[in-house]
Amino acid sequence: MGLFGKKGGHLGIDIGADGIKLVEIKKVKGRPCLWTYGMLSKHLDIHPPASGILSQDQDSPSHLYPSPYTQIQQQEHIVATQQATSAKKDPRIKEYGRLLKTIMKQAKVTSRRATASLPVSQVFHAIITLPQVEKKDLAHHVHAKVKKMLPRPIEHMQVVHQLLPQESKKTNNEFLRVLVTAAPKNLVSFYSSIFEEAGVELEELETEAFAIERSLIGHDQSTILVIDLGSQRTNFFVMHNSIPITHRSIHIGGEVFDEHLKEILAVNSQKAEQIKIDLSRASGQNQIDKNIFLPLINPIVKEIHSSIDVFDRQLGQENKKIQKIILTGGTCLFPPILDTIQEKLNLSVFVGDPWARVVYQQGLKGVLDTIGPRMAVSIGLAMRTIVK
Repeated sequence: MGLFGKKGGHLGIDIGADGIKLVEIKKVKGRPCLWTYGMLSKHLDIHPPASGILSQDQDSPSHLYPSPYTQIQQQEHIVATQQATSAKKDPRIKEYGRLLKTIMKQAKVTSRRATASLPVSQVFHAIITLPQVEKKDLAHHVHAKVKKMLPRPIEHMQVVHQLLPQESKKTNNEFLRVLVTAAPKNLVSFYSSIFEEAGVELEELETEAFAIERSLIGHDQSTILVIDLGSQRTNFFVMHNSIPITHRSIHIGGEVFDEHLKEILAVNSQKAEQIKIDLSRASGQNQIDKNIFLPLINPIVKEIHSSIDVFDRQLGQENKKIQKIILTGGTCLFPPILDTIQEKLNLSVFVGDPWARVVYQQGLKGVLDTIGPRMAVSIGLAMRTIVK
């Protein structure tokens, strides 16, 4: 479910807190084939810029908005214009645009149109229930329902919705279930301006959840919990019928594990990160006592149980039990995490392969398997118009 866009393009770009990842895929004989990929590991501040919102005592240029604009529509238009202007003045745009342009050149990217993702931590995601209404009136009812649920005024948010299939024939004529996603308009403007600076036509912005579903779940209709262990946060997505139903997030990621290693082994940050990488690549087991990481892993396990509980409350339990857990993200290969989750949950737990539906040269398999968990979002973005 995208926040805006038009069809076409096979370049997926993921700009996140730990850098930039991109994948270009071309369709050959009906199959997605890897053309090129690139990765830049660098801390980026991806928080949206402060938005310039009109205070109530400021004059509104209402003469610019003749009838049939309502007062609310005028205010929304003013806010959107101010946020876009504020975002374009952000000094990060030139820097991040330059970095994106550089990595595209180094990877020899041929496409100049891209699908990109918004950080899920900045996006509102919920399922709402509505009475049966006319299709033309659905957006109005969605806005009215989520208005009080959003973290900021609805006129500052870009809201999209998607009807979900009915779970029971008995309720088919009683209510509608709607998946709602909303992103701050200044965040959308911020990301759009980065791509404009890099000379890339941004065809679509969508949330990480839908990109991850596309690369790791595909047509699997079972109920799956995907855990994305990033550098700063760990995100939990319950996927049901190939749709992201719930999302939860905690502020524990790879950087926290690096700091823990740094303290235990009395090494600097760079050395600690390299040790974690080396342990993640090692094939042997029990190379480090996983118990020393339990204070960090236990909150992740606790959040897994919470995600399952939230899903059960939203959809009920009949024939909808979570059947497996898929791990992704740059930290998921760290052995203590996978081993502990496997021990504490009576479920199948494994690291996802986002390259599974992509054709590539077998000589690249070793490298692609190593970086795969970090590329799940960008691969899913690139596959948006290829794999249905």
